[in-house]
Amino acid sequence: MVHIPDQCISLAILRGLAIASHAYRDLLSEHHLVQSMSRKGNCWDNACVESFFHSLKVEAIQYDPIMNRETMRQHVFEYIEINYNKKRRHSALGYLSPEKFERLNVA
Repeated sequence: MVHIPDQCISLAILRGLAIASHAYRDLLSEHHLVQSMSRKGNCWDNACVESFFHSLKVEAIQYDPIMNRETMRQHVFEYIEINYNKKRRHSALGYLSPEKFERLNVA
């Protein structure tokens, strides 16, 4: 079972005209998402997201010959739910796994 927090979800994105448009911001608002876009040169805002995608690439999919979309979805799901959330320790969480961090910090 996947736990979905009651808090708002922040969507970290790259800079550009398309993401700054009213239509895009309206779509985010409609789905209760918060846009996280830093000023030019403030690349550290996306550090956690960049780290996640790097880990996903080198630990889960870099050396596997993935043939189709369903196989890719399964690989990514297993990596996140089995390895990344349950086992892998994260420096941003005090070197705890996300699952353990949440267990210790949820009242």
